Amino acid sequence: MAERNGGNDQYDRPTGELLRELSQQTTELVRQEIDLAKAEIGEKGKQAGIGAGMFGGAGLFGIGAFAALTTAIIAALALAMDTWIAALIVAVVYGVVAAVLAQRGKQKVQEVGAPVPEQAKDSVKEDVQWAKTRMRSGRK
Repeated sequence: MAERNGGNDQYDRPTGELLRELSQQTTELVRQEIDLAKAEIGEKGKQAGIGAGMFGGAGLFGIGAFAALTTAIIAALALAMDTWIAALIVAVVYGVVAAVLAQRGKQKVQEVGAPVPEQAKDSVKEDVQWAKTRMRSGRK
């Protein structure tokens, strides 16, 4: 039997053996890709959780600051008009700001789309190409 590159000649091996080997290797690649996707999503989830906790703390202190600022604005306006009118003006301005922020936030969330494990996706594409190449070389 002829040897190439110090190993057995792949062309002399039976097609059934090559297909069996391809099946085993493909199964192993699929398992590895699933493990990669799980690890990638887990890491992203962990980082998002930490960030969300920090946003929660910032939000709590922000609400306190906002409440104090609102009180100060109403008190300042109350020097020139009735207190209830000052409170109404502040509420209307806040409502408009809230509506604008909600609309902009909705647009940003829609732009992001679904969370996809990009590395795993690219790796799977490479694996599919590898498997196709192996299948073609096994047929020759």
